[in-house]
Amino acid sequence: MSISNAEILLAFKAGRAFRREGSNVVEPSPTKGAVYLTNGDDGLLHFIWKNRVTNNVEEDLILFPFDASFVKVSQSSGRVYVLKFSSSNQRHFFWMQDASDARDAEFTTNVNGLLQDPEYDVQWNIPIASTAPPQASTSATATQPAASVPTNHQGAASNFEATPEQLATLSQMLSSMSSRTGAAAAAPELSLTDILTPANLGPLFDSHPELIPALFPHLPPDLPVPPSAEVLYQIIHSPQFRAAVSNFDQALRTGLLGGLVRSLGLPEEAGTGIGPFLRAIQEQADRERSNSMDTD
Repeated sequence: MSISNAEILLAFKAGRAFRREGSNVVEPSPTKGAVYLTNGDDGLLHFIWKNRVTNNVEEDLILFPFDASFVKVSQSSGRVYVLKFSSSNQRHFFWMQDASDARDAEFTTNVNGLLQDPEYDVQWNIPIASTAPPQASTSATATQPAASVPTNHQGAASNFEATPEQLATLSQMLSSMSSRTGAAAAAPELSLTDILTPANLGPLFDSHPELIPALFPHLPPDLPVPPSAEVLYQIIHSPQFRAAVSNFDQALRTGLLGGLVRSLGLPEEAGTGIGPFLRAIQEQADRERSNSMDTD
């Protein structure tokens, strides 16, 4: 199936691992990959593995509720997990490819949540104590080649489904903020939730009133007209806005949004993380200022 036509529920970087023939040893493949859990056109939950080098989908498994689980291989000293089924003896091994293991527990919790219920709401920032992943009872042992671990830290995806219009809204707001403060080239550790706050956006609407009518076409159609700063203040203080920003932040941290950001006129690299996205917004704002000065 085509990932682009599916609703992506969860995504994270992971490679495949294979059992060595005639032994119980599981060996991770160095190929860079990503796991996607999607709601397919057929209405079923799909567990997909995509090769990040060729962009080809090489594994597409249809999953039914309560039939599968995603658990850590207990005998492995590395970050090797197995997708196993209760209805068969199938075993599919994967290894986490994020440089840090800080979010492995979150990924595991969310994968198992979706395997139990495709309507499960993906959750982030869950206390580690409550997310200790179950471990597989398997005779497999695993070795993990350190050379195959990527060096760029990325986080997890969410159920974020951005339209070009929604992305354009965030881009325009960030671009205006970078023009005013030069803050878009912030450190990679910074979160969009730290930037798109009411404290930052409120003064932006006051100093750039031209943003208000420009943003309204991208907002829900049932808002009061004519557009006003007061309405925008209510939006940026709403839980829905904070959740949307948080979801977009989490989606960017997967490094898998290159296709979406191209619709903003940004380079594909802008979709590979928070830092590259903010730098691309800064560069776009600099070009617009330069072009404006040239035409004055």
